[in-house]
Amino acid sequence: MAYVCLLLSGAALLINGLAALDLVPRRDAAVFSLVIGNAQLILGVAHLTVTAGGGTQSLLGAAGIFLFGLTYVYVGLDVLLGLGSTGLGWFCGMVGVCGILLAVAWSGEDPLLAVLWLCWTYLWLLFFLHMALGFQRMAPLIGWSLVLTSQASATVPAFLGITGLWPAGIAAAAATGAGLATLLLLAGGLARRGRRSKTGAVVVERPLPGELRL
Repeated sequence: MAYVCLLLSGAALLINGLAALDLVPRRDAAVFSLVIGNAQLILGVAHLTVTAGGGTQSLLGAAGIFLFGLTYVYVGLDVLLGLGSTGLGWFCGMVGVCGILLAVAWSGEDPLLAVLWLCWTYLWLLFFLHMALGFQRMAPLIGWSLVLTSQASATVPAFLGITGLWPAGIAAAAATGAGLATLLLLAGGLARRGRRSKTGAVVVERPLPGELRL
């Protein structure tokens, strides 16, 4: 069930990233987030029921599912109800801290999952900076980061887990970390290029004939 939730997260991260880049209507993304979030909460309860008595790993897995599910539900409600996003931003900050703790908790048992949690933590902290602290110009960075890492950090690992090919060991985790870091750097470059192109369009604007410029 955890892998199915991860597969759903890959889709939700992609759609929300496209919405942040204004390539998908935000209300469409909000409805999709609500659907995915509620599905994950239901699967989280089922996960706890099926793995009752499974120990620490079961609880850690359920915690991750619920954190993702609640985030998507909150994102959907925030847009549809016009809540203002500040509360969502602080919630993302709290989840980011939990993500660091989960990365540490998984580091010994599953290094790859620990690396994935570090990536997701970075995404949550971007939302915290943007929504809670008011860094408005971060929207393009958030959008590109979600789009570029959604498949690498969620969809592909989900399929590997579903097919029983989940890689173990430090080498796989290190390679994944390097790949995700490269994608995040690329996202930063694309976000900066987008801002420069918009600025350039304003700078090179020429006055119309007869127009007075002060």
